[in-house]
Amino acid sequence: MTSTKRILIVGSGGREHALCWKLAHDSSRPELFIAPGNAGTAQLGMNLAIGAEDLDALEAWAVEHRPELTVIGPEAPLCGGLADRLQAHGLLVFGPGQAAARLEGSKHFAKEVMIAAGVPTAASATFSALEPALTYVRSQPPPLVVKADGLAAGKGVVICQSTPEAEAAVFDMLDQGTFGEAGRQVVIEEFLVGEEASILALVDGSRSVLLDSSQDHKRVGEGDTGLNTGGMGAYSPAPVVTADLWPIIQKDIIDATVSELRRRGIDFRGVLYAGLMIHDGKPKVLEFNCRFGDPECQAILIRWEGDLLPALEACAQGDLRPDLVRWKPQPSVCVVMTAPGYPGEYPKGAVIRGLEEAGQLPDTEVFHAGTGYDGDDIVTSGGRVLGITARGETLKQALTTAYTAVDLVQFDGAYVRRDIGWRAIGT
Repeated sequence: MTSTKRILIVGSGGREHALCWKLAHDSSRPELFIAPGNAGTAQLGMNLAIGAEDLDALEAWAVEHRPELTVIGPEAPLCGGLADRLQAHGLLVFGPGQAAARLEGSKHFAKEVMIAAGVPTAASATFSALEPALTYVRSQPPPLVVKADGLAAGKGVVICQSTPEAEAAVFDMLDQGTFGEAGRQVVIEEFLVGEEASILALVDGSRSVLLDSSQDHKRVGEGDTGLNTGGMGAYSPAPVVTADLWPIIQKDIIDATVSELRRRGIDFRGVLYAGLMIHDGKPKVLEFNCRFGDPECQAILIRWEGDLLPALEACAQGDLRPDLVRWKPQPSVCVVMTAPGYPGEYPKGAVIRGLEEAGQLPDTEVFHAGTGYDGDDIVTSGGRVLGITARGETLKQALTTAYTAVDLVQFDGAYVRRDIGWRAIGT
Protein backbone atom coordinates (compact mmCIF):
# COMPACT_ATOMS: atom_id res chain seq x y z
CA MET A 1 0.00 0.00 0.00
CA THR A 2 1.39 3.41 -1.01
CA SER A 3 1.81 6.12 1.59
CA THR A 4 -0.17 9.36 1.44
CA LYS A 5 1.43 11.98 -0.78
CA ARG A 6 2.40 15.27 0.77
CA ILE A 7 1.69 18.35 -1.33
CA LEU A 8 3.06 21.82 -0.54
CA ILE A 9 0.97 24.69 -1.93
CA VAL A 10 2.59 28.11 -1.85
CA GLY A 11 0.31 31.16 -1.57
CA SER A 12 -2.56 32.62 0.42
CA GLY A 13 -5.26 33.68 -2.03
CA GLY A 14 -8.41 32.41 -3.66
CA ARG A 15 -6.37 30.58 -6.28
CA GLU A 16 -4.57 28.60 -3.60
CA HIS A 17 -7.79 27.76 -1.75
CA ALA A 18 -9.29 26.52 -5.04
CA LEU A 19 -6.21 24.38 -5.69
CA CYS A 20 -6.42 22.99 -2.15
CA TRP A 21 -10.13 22.26 -2.53
CA LYS A 22 -9.62 20.38 -5.78
CA LEU A 23 -6.58 18.47 -4.54
CA ALA A 24 -8.35 17.59 -1.28
CA HIS A 25 -10.99 15.82 -3.38
CA ASP A 26 -8.41 13.90 -5.40
CA SER A 27 -8.94 10.14 -5.27
CA SER A 28 -5.47 9.70 -3.74
CA ARG A 29 -6.43 12.02 -0.82
CA PRO A 30 -3.05 13.77 -0.48
CA GLU A 31 -1.92 15.51 2.70
CA LEU A 32 -1.88 19.26 2.07
CA PHE A 33 0.46 21.89 3.50
CA ILE A 34 -0.14 25.54 2.60
CA ALA A 35 2.33 28.39 3.06
CA PRO A 36 0.94 30.61 4.41
CA GLY A 37 -2.68 29.82 3.43
CA ASN A 38 -5.83 31.46 4.75
CA ALA A 39 -8.88 30.57 6.85
CA GLY A 40 -10.29 28.46 4.01
CA THR A 41 -7.17 26.41 3.36
CA ALA A 42 -6.88 25.76 7.11
CA GLN A 43 -10.02 23.62 6.81
CA LEU A 44 -8.42 21.40 4.15
CA GLY A 45 -4.82 21.02 5.28
CA MET A 46 -2.13 22.47 7.53
CA ASN A 47 -1.28 26.13 7.15
CA LEU A 48 2.40 26.95 7.64
CA ALA A 49 3.59 30.23 9.12
CA ILE A 50 5.82 30.89 6.11
CA GLY A 51 5.21 33.74 3.69
CA ALA A 52 4.95 33.00 -0.02
CA GLU A 53 7.96 35.24 -0.69
CA ASP A 54 10.14 33.84 2.12
CA LEU A 55 12.12 31.66 -0.26
CA ASP A 56 14.74 30.64 2.32
CA ALA A 57 12.13 29.34 4.77
CA LEU A 58 10.15 27.62 2.02
CA GLU A 59 13.28 25.91 0.76
CA ALA A 60 14.27 24.82 4.29
CA TRP A 61 10.80 23.37 4.98
CA ALA A 62 10.71 21.51 1.67
CA VAL A 63 14.17 20.05 2.15
CA GLU A 64 13.23 18.82 5.63
CA HIS A 65 9.78 17.43 4.79
CA ARG A 66 10.33 16.33 1.14
CA PRO A 67 6.85 16.89 -0.32
CA GLU A 68 6.05 14.70 -3.32
CA LEU A 69 4.97 17.83 -5.21
CA THR A 70 5.15 21.58 -4.62
CA VAL A 71 2.56 23.75 -6.36
CA ILE A 72 3.62 27.40 -6.52
CA GLY A 73 0.60 29.70 -6.84
CA PRO A 74 1.71 33.38 -7.01
CA GLU A 75 4.06 35.02 -9.47
CA ALA A 76 6.53 36.54 -6.98
CA PRO A 77 8.09 33.28 -5.71
CA LEU A 78 8.16 31.94 -9.29
CA CYS A 79 9.97 35.03 -10.54
CA GLY A 80 12.22 34.83 -7.49
CA GLY A 81 13.42 31.35 -8.46
CA LEU A 82 11.70 29.15 -5.87
CA ALA A 83 11.14 26.35 -8.40
CA ASP A 84 14.85 26.27 -9.26
CA ARG A 85 15.80 26.10 -5.60
CA LEU A 86 13.52 23.15 -4.89
CA GLN A 87 14.45 21.29 -8.07
CA ALA A 88 18.11 21.60 -7.09
CA HIS A 89 17.22 19.34 -4.12
CA GLY A 90 15.58 16.77 -6.39
CA LEU A 91 12.05 17.91 -5.52
CA LEU A 92 9.17 17.84 -8.01
CA VAL A 93 7.70 21.29 -8.69
CA PHE A 94 4.64 22.51 -10.59
CA GLY A 95 5.65 25.96 -11.73
CA PRO A 96 8.32 27.38 -14.04
CA GLY A 97 11.84 28.27 -13.07
CA GLN A 98 13.07 31.84 -12.85
CA ALA A 99 14.17 32.07 -16.49
CA ALA A 100 10.78 30.94 -17.80
CA ALA A 101 8.88 33.06 -15.26
CA ARG A 102 10.42 36.16 -16.85
CA LEU A 103 7.50 35.90 -19.30
CA GLU A 104 5.48 37.47 -16.47
CA GLY A 105 8.27 39.17 -14.56
CA SER A 106 9.37 41.32 -17.50
CA LYS A 107 6.90 42.60 -20.07
CA HIS A 108 9.82 43.61 -22.28
CA PHE A 109 11.19 40.04 -22.23
CA ALA A 110 7.72 38.69 -23.05
CA LYS A 111 7.51 41.06 -26.04
CA GLU A 112 10.97 40.00 -27.18
CA VAL A 113 9.95 36.32 -27.06
CA MET A 114 6.64 36.97 -28.83
CA ILE A 115 8.30 38.91 -31.65
CA ALA A 116 10.93 36.18 -32.13
CA ALA A 117 8.22 33.50 -32.13
CA GLY A 118 5.88 35.39 -34.45
CA VAL A 119 3.16 35.55 -31.80
CA PRO A 120 0.51 38.19 -32.62
CA THR A 121 0.68 41.07 -30.13
CA ALA A 122 0.43 44.85 -29.90
CA ALA A 123 3.17 47.03 -31.37
CA SER A 124 5.33 48.45 -28.57
CA ALA A 125 8.55 50.11 -27.50
CA THR A 126 10.50 49.86 -24.24
CA PHE A 127 12.19 52.70 -22.36
CA SER A 128 14.13 53.24 -19.15
CA ALA A 129 14.85 56.96 -19.67
CA LEU A 130 12.17 59.64 -19.39
CA GLU A 131 12.85 61.92 -22.36
CA PRO A 132 13.04 59.22 -25.07
CA ALA A 133 9.82 57.71 -23.66
CA LEU A 134 8.05 61.08 -23.78
CA THR A 135 9.29 61.68 -27.33
CA TYR A 136 7.89 58.30 -28.37
CA VAL A 137 4.53 58.98 -26.70
CA ARG A 138 4.23 62.28 -28.59
CA SER A 139 4.88 60.47 -31.89
CA GLN A 140 2.10 57.89 -31.41
CA PRO A 141 -1.65 58.34 -31.83
CA PRO A 142 -3.65 57.82 -28.61
CA PRO A 143 -4.99 55.85 -26.91
CA LEU A 144 -1.84 54.20 -25.61
CA VAL A 145 -1.12 51.67 -22.88
CA VAL A 146 1.77 52.31 -20.48
CA LYS A 147 2.98 49.27 -18.54
CA ALA A 148 5.50 48.90 -15.75
CA ASP A 149 7.94 46.28 -16.99
CA GLY A 150 8.10 44.32 -13.73
CA LEU A 151 5.66 42.78 -11.26
CA ALA A 152 3.11 45.27 -9.90
CA ALA A 153 0.39 42.97 -8.50
CA GLY A 154 -1.72 43.34 -11.62
CA LYS A 155 -1.92 47.11 -11.22
CA GLY A 156 1.03 48.37 -13.28
CA VAL A 157 -0.98 48.97 -16.46
CA VAL A 158 -2.36 52.41 -17.33
CA ILE A 159 -4.71 52.88 -20.28
CA CYS A 160 -4.26 56.42 -21.56
CA GLN A 161 -6.92 58.01 -23.74
CA SER A 162 -4.85 61.10 -24.57
CA THR A 163 -1.22 62.08 -25.10
CA PRO A 164 -1.11 64.12 -21.85
CA GLU A 165 -2.41 61.09 -19.92
CA ALA A 166 0.30 58.90 -21.43
CA GLU A 167 2.95 61.52 -20.64
CA ALA A 168 1.74 61.61 -17.03
CA ALA A 169 1.83 57.82 -16.73
CA VAL A 170 5.38 57.67 -18.09
CA PHE A 171 6.45 60.50 -15.77
CA ASP A 172 4.89 58.80 -12.75
CA MET A 173 6.69 55.51 -13.42
CA LEU A 174 10.11 56.66 -14.66
CA ASP A 175 10.54 59.89 -12.69
CA GLN A 176 8.33 59.54 -9.61
CA GLY A 177 8.83 55.80 -9.10
CA THR A 178 5.11 55.06 -8.67
CA PHE A 179 5.68 51.32 -9.04
CA GLY A 180 9.17 51.25 -7.55
CA GLU A 181 11.64 48.84 -9.13
CA ALA A 182 8.88 47.34 -11.31
CA GLY A 183 8.42 50.66 -13.11
CA ARG A 184 12.06 51.59 -13.71
CA GLN A 185 11.51 50.35 -17.26
CA VAL A 186 8.24 50.87 -19.14
CA VAL A 187 6.64 49.24 -22.16
CA ILE A 188 4.47 51.58 -24.23
CA GLU A 189 1.96 49.77 -26.44
CA GLU A 190 -0.69 50.52 -29.00
CA PHE A 191 -4.19 50.14 -27.58
CA LEU A 192 -5.91 47.00 -28.83
CA VAL A 193 -9.67 46.96 -29.33
CA GLY A 194 -11.86 43.89 -28.94
CA GLU A 195 -12.95 41.55 -26.18
CA GLU A 196 -10.56 40.00 -23.66
CA ALA A 197 -10.29 36.31 -22.81
CA SER A 198 -7.97 34.20 -20.70
CA ILE A 199 -6.45 30.98 -22.00
CA LEU A 200 -4.49 28.90 -19.54
CA ALA A 201 -2.36 26.02 -20.79
CA LEU A 202 -0.63 23.24 -18.91
CA VAL A 203 2.93 22.90 -20.23
CA ASP A 204 5.45 20.14 -19.51
CA GLY A 205 8.49 21.68 -21.18
CA SER A 206 7.57 20.70 -24.72
CA ARG A 207 3.88 19.72 -24.87
CA SER A 208 0.85 21.76 -23.94
CA VAL A 209 -2.81 21.13 -23.17
CA LEU A 210 -5.15 24.11 -23.30
CA LEU A 211 -7.61 24.51 -20.44
CA ASP A 212 -11.11 25.74 -21.18
CA SER A 213 -11.52 29.47 -21.74
CA SER A 214 -12.48 32.09 -19.19
CA GLN A 215 -12.93 35.85 -18.97
CA ASP A 216 -11.77 38.02 -16.08
CA HIS A 217 -13.22 41.35 -14.95
CA LYS A 218 -10.30 43.59 -14.00
CA ARG A 219 -11.95 46.96 -13.34
CA VAL A 220 -13.44 47.61 -9.91
CA GLY A 221 -16.64 49.22 -11.20
CA GLU A 222 -19.61 47.80 -13.05
CA GLY A 223 -19.51 48.14 -16.80
CA ASP A 224 -15.72 47.71 -16.58
CA THR A 225 -15.11 51.17 -15.13
CA GLY A 226 -12.78 52.49 -12.45
CA LEU A 227 -9.38 51.31 -11.28
CA ASN A 228 -7.69 48.08 -12.27
CA THR A 229 -7.74 45.35 -9.64
CA GLY A 230 -6.39 41.84 -9.23
CA GLY A 231 -9.73 40.64 -10.61
CA MET A 232 -13.35 41.17 -9.54
CA GLY A 233 -14.78 37.99 -11.02
CA ALA A 234 -14.54 35.50 -13.85
CA TYR A 235 -16.64 33.05 -15.77
CA SER A 236 -15.94 29.97 -17.89
CA PRO A 237 -16.20 29.24 -20.76
CA ALA A 238 -15.96 32.57 -22.62
CA PRO A 239 -18.16 32.57 -25.76
CA VAL A 240 -15.78 34.97 -27.51
CA VAL A 241 -13.32 32.06 -27.83
CA THR A 242 -15.04 30.29 -30.70
CA ALA A 243 -14.21 26.78 -31.93
CA ASP A 244 -12.16 28.05 -34.87
CA LEU A 245 -9.84 30.00 -32.55
CA TRP A 246 -8.59 27.00 -30.56
CA PRO A 247 -6.11 25.64 -33.15
CA ILE A 248 -4.80 29.17 -33.77
CA ILE A 249 -4.26 29.78 -30.05
CA GLN A 250 -2.61 26.36 -29.64
CA LYS A 251 -0.24 26.63 -32.61
CA ASP A 252 0.48 30.33 -33.07
CA ILE A 253 0.48 31.45 -29.42
CA ILE A 254 1.09 28.73 -26.84
CA ASP A 255 3.19 26.24 -28.82
CA ALA A 256 5.10 28.99 -30.64
CA THR A 257 6.02 30.58 -27.31
CA VAL A 258 7.08 27.29 -25.70
CA SER A 259 9.19 26.46 -28.78
CA GLU A 260 10.92 29.84 -28.68
CA LEU A 261 11.70 29.37 -24.99
CA ARG A 262 13.15 25.93 -25.73
CA ARG A 263 15.25 27.44 -28.54
CA ARG A 264 16.71 29.73 -25.88
CA GLY A 265 17.38 26.78 -23.57
CA ILE A 266 14.49 27.69 -21.23
CA ASP A 267 12.30 24.89 -19.86
CA PHE A 268 8.73 25.94 -19.00
CA ARG A 269 6.74 23.58 -16.76
CA GLY A 270 3.51 24.74 -15.18
CA VAL A 271 0.74 27.07 -16.35
CA LEU A 272 1.28 29.42 -19.26
CA TYR A 273 -1.50 32.00 -19.13
CA ALA A 274 -2.19 34.04 -22.25
CA GLY A 275 -4.30 37.14 -21.75
CA LEU A 276 -5.83 37.68 -25.18
CA MET A 277 -7.63 40.47 -27.00
CA ILE A 278 -9.93 39.09 -29.68
CA HIS A 279 -11.07 41.36 -32.50
CA ASP A 280 -12.75 40.31 -35.75
CA GLY A 281 -12.11 36.69 -34.84
CA LYS A 282 -8.35 37.16 -34.46
CA PRO A 283 -6.46 36.85 -31.14
CA LYS A 284 -3.54 38.98 -30.01
CA VAL A 285 -1.61 38.54 -26.76
CA LEU A 286 -1.95 41.35 -24.22
CA GLU A 287 0.30 39.67 -21.66
CA PHE A 288 1.63 36.36 -20.43
CA ASN A 289 1.43 35.10 -16.86
CA CYS A 290 3.33 32.11 -15.55
CA ARG A 291 0.71 30.69 -13.16
CA PHE A 292 -3.01 30.08 -12.69
CA GLY A 293 -5.02 33.29 -12.87
CA ASP A 294 -6.96 34.48 -9.87
CA PRO A 295 -10.03 34.42 -10.11
CA GLU A 296 -9.92 32.40 -13.36
CA CYS A 297 -8.52 29.45 -11.42
CA GLN A 298 -11.65 29.26 -9.24
CA ALA A 299 -14.02 29.34 -12.23
CA ILE A 300 -11.99 26.71 -14.10
CA LEU A 301 -11.34 24.26 -11.27
CA ILE A 302 -15.02 23.97 -10.30
CA ARG A 303 -15.53 22.67 -13.85
CA TRP A 304 -12.57 20.24 -13.80
CA GLU A 305 -13.76 16.62 -14.10
CA GLY A 306 -11.92 14.07 -11.96
CA ASP A 307 -8.48 14.30 -10.40
CA LEU A 308 -6.20 17.32 -10.75
CA LEU A 309 -3.05 15.91 -9.16
CA PRO A 310 -2.07 13.55 -12.03
CA ALA A 311 -2.11 16.47 -14.49
CA LEU A 312 0.07 18.64 -12.23
CA GLU A 313 2.51 15.79 -11.64
CA ALA A 314 2.68 15.05 -15.37
CA CYS A 315 3.58 18.67 -16.11
CA ALA A 316 6.36 18.58 -13.55
CA GLN A 317 7.64 15.22 -14.79
CA GLY A 318 7.51 16.09 -18.49
CA ASP A 319 4.90 13.54 -19.57
CA LEU A 320 1.69 15.55 -20.00
CA ARG A 321 -1.16 13.88 -21.91
CA PRO A 322 -4.44 15.42 -23.16
CA ASP A 323 -6.53 12.69 -21.51
CA LEU A 324 -5.52 13.97 -18.07
CA VAL A 325 -7.70 17.06 -18.59
CA ARG A 326 -11.51 16.70 -18.73
CA TRP A 327 -14.34 19.17 -18.20
CA LYS A 328 -17.81 19.27 -16.74
CA PRO A 329 -19.96 20.88 -19.45
CA GLN A 330 -21.81 23.28 -17.11
CA PRO A 331 -20.58 26.88 -17.17
CA SER A 332 -19.31 28.53 -14.00
CA VAL A 333 -18.79 31.93 -12.45
CA CYS A 334 -16.67 33.35 -9.63
CA VAL A 335 -17.85 36.59 -7.99
CA VAL A 336 -15.23 38.33 -5.85
CA MET A 337 -16.30 40.01 -2.61
CA THR A 338 -13.91 42.77 -1.54
CA ALA A 339 -13.28 44.92 1.49
CA PRO A 340 -14.52 48.54 1.27
CA GLY A 341 -11.99 50.81 -0.42
CA TYR A 342 -10.28 48.09 -2.47
CA PRO A 343 -8.12 48.44 -4.61
CA GLY A 344 -7.04 51.39 -2.48
CA GLU A 345 -6.67 51.39 1.29
CA TYR A 346 -9.07 49.07 3.09
CA PRO A 347 -9.81 47.98 6.67
CA LYS A 348 -9.08 44.52 8.03
CA GLY A 349 -10.52 42.44 10.84
CA ALA A 350 -14.23 42.54 9.98
CA VAL A 351 -16.07 39.39 11.10
CA ILE A 352 -17.52 37.37 8.21
CA ARG A 353 -20.93 35.75 8.70
CA GLY A 354 -22.94 33.35 6.56
CA LEU A 355 -20.10 31.32 5.06
CA GLU A 356 -21.60 27.95 5.95
CA GLU A 357 -25.04 28.86 4.59
CA ALA A 358 -23.56 30.11 1.31
CA GLY A 359 -21.44 27.00 0.87
CA GLN A 360 -24.48 24.74 1.24
CA LEU A 361 -26.08 25.96 -1.97
CA PRO A 362 -25.91 23.39 -4.80
CA ASP A 363 -22.80 23.40 -7.00
CA THR A 364 -21.36 26.29 -4.98
CA GLU A 365 -17.98 26.75 -3.33
CA VAL A 366 -16.87 29.70 -1.20
CA PHE A 367 -13.17 30.20 -1.85
CA HIS A 368 -11.31 32.29 0.70
CA ALA A 369 -8.76 34.90 -0.40
CA GLY A 370 -8.07 37.61 2.19
CA THR A 371 -9.27 35.84 5.33
CA GLY A 372 -7.85 34.82 8.68
CA TYR A 373 -8.90 33.87 12.19
CA ASP A 374 -9.55 36.08 15.20
CA GLY A 375 -10.19 33.50 17.88
CA ASP A 376 -13.03 31.37 16.52
CA ASP A 377 -14.22 34.07 14.12
CA ILE A 378 -13.22 34.20 10.46
CA VAL A 379 -12.28 37.80 9.63
CA THR A 380 -11.16 39.84 6.64
CA SER A 381 -7.41 40.19 6.15
CA GLY A 382 -7.05 41.42 2.57
CA GLY A 383 -8.64 43.47 -0.18
CA ARG A 384 -10.15 40.61 -2.14
CA VAL A 385 -11.83 38.64 0.63
CA LEU A 386 -13.85 35.80 -0.96
CA GLY A 387 -14.51 34.25 -4.37
CA ILE A 388 -18.08 32.92 -4.46
CA THR A 389 -18.04 30.29 -7.21
CA ALA A 390 -20.91 28.32 -8.72
CA ARG A 391 -21.82 26.07 -11.66
CA GLY A 392 -25.15 25.97 -13.47
CA GLU A 393 -26.84 24.43 -16.48
CA THR A 394 -26.52 27.89 -18.04
CA LEU A 395 -24.34 30.86 -17.21
CA LYS A 396 -27.43 32.77 -16.05
CA GLN A 397 -28.24 29.94 -13.63
CA ALA A 398 -24.66 29.90 -12.35
CA LEU A 399 -24.84 33.66 -11.82
CA THR A 400 -28.16 33.42 -9.98
CA THR A 401 -26.71 30.80 -7.63
CA ALA A 402 -23.49 32.73 -7.07
CA TYR A 403 -25.27 35.99 -6.25
CA THR A 404 -27.69 34.15 -3.97
CA ALA A 405 -24.64 32.89 -2.08
CA VAL A 406 -23.11 36.39 -2.08
CA ASP A 407 -26.25 37.75 -0.41
CA LEU A 408 -25.95 35.16 2.37
CA VAL A 409 -22.47 36.39 3.33
CA GLN A 410 -22.06 39.53 5.43
CA PHE A 411 -19.11 41.61 6.57
CA ASP A 412 -18.83 45.35 7.10
CA GLY A 413 -18.64 47.28 3.83
CA ALA A 414 -18.60 44.21 1.57
CA TYR A 415 -18.54 45.15 -2.11
CA VAL A 416 -19.19 43.09 -5.26
CA ARG A 417 -19.72 43.84 -8.90
CA ARG A 418 -23.25 42.81 -9.84
CA ASP A 419 -22.51 42.47 -13.56
CA ILE A 420 -20.02 39.59 -13.74
CA GLY A 421 -20.53 37.79 -17.04
CA TRP A 422 -22.33 40.72 -18.67
CA ARG A 423 -20.60 40.32 -22.02
CA ALA A 424 -21.64 36.69 -22.29
CA ILE A 425 -25.30 37.20 -21.36
CA GLY A 426 -25.76 40.47 -23.20
CA THR A 427 -26.84 42.66 -20.29
